[in-house]
Amino acid sequence: MVNARISGIASYTPDDILDNEMLSRMVDTSDEWITTRVGIKRRHILREEGKGSSYLGIKAVEKLLEETGTRPEEVELVICATSNPDYRFPATASVIAYQSGMTNAYAYDIQAACAGFIVALEDATGYIRSGLRKKVVIVAAEKMSSMINYQDRQTCALFGDGAAAALIEPTEEEGTGVRDGIFHTDGRGLEHLVMLGGGSVLPATEETVREGKHFLFQDGRNVYKNAVTDMLTASQDVMARNNLTVDDIDWFIPHQANLRIIEAVGSRLGIDPAKVLVNIEEYGNTSAASIPICISQYKDRLKKGDKIILTAFGAGFTWGAMYLIWDL
Repeated sequence: MVNARISGIASYTPDDILDNEMLSRMVDTSDEWITTRVGIKRRHILREEGKGSSYLGIKAVEKLLEETGTRPEEVELVICATSNPDYRFPATASVIAYQSGMTNAYAYDIQAACAGFIVALEDATGYIRSGLRKKVVIVAAEKMSSMINYQDRQTCALFGDGAAAALIEPTEEEGTGVRDGIFHTDGRGLEHLVMLGGGSVLPATEETVREGKHFLFQDGRNVYKNAVTDMLTASQDVMARNNLTVDDIDWFIPHQANLRIIEAVGSRLGIDPAKVLVNIEEYGNTSAASIPICISQYKDRLKKGDKIILTAFGAGFTWGAMYLIWDL
């Protein structure tokens, strides 16, 4: 039976850094306050004027194609996971595909907020298993700074910019690749994590801009509670469905939203902290890009045959977990 595997992964983050000391000069906060509450020290910010999420994605894709020895024209499908598209339309995936030379690929965006990468991986797995496509590139690209109010001390410390891209290809080797995934959506989460302005409900006007409707809004306590519960439950469910215990898991890679959330999920799951991959101190929350950036950063630690759980939670509320066996 043909299955899908991640055959390459690469990431890109901008060189410009916004650290906690710099942020404390912009808003009433401090390094100690941020570090103790969310575990973030720095975030990478795309400052070049006129460059959006596609720029980040193109950089990640170019690294991926070079590292895997893949010719751009070989790629048949590009799926871009982003909450920060370059434009309302066309799809940011189309910009990335064209600018990266993947001119034979069909390309489209998905919007699953911080769960975007694992949702895109589920989609790509379906294309590969069905035989419809043989080379799929997933790119998660997020210029989060474009939707952040840097006068809002509750949210401005959390987010950074970045992108990662993964090549998904078939494998016939038994017991490797993407094994299973569990996904959920609960629309009751709308009011707790949302950007109200700019869509068809509240199109941009002088009033919506003046009232800050085009910035991300987050009810931190509600999001924290639901993120911990839902990522934990999804991880437990996908493990139970595949007869796995925490001792069977080699690596647990959660969405990098908040160090306290990561620690709470890991503790309640009962997994050895040494198996939990974390990079939030350096990058902050890069939304859909956080899991693949983390995988890319730590890929030299991963060995063929390692059992891995990925889990994420984001606006919608949308969340899930995936089980894969590393084959790279």
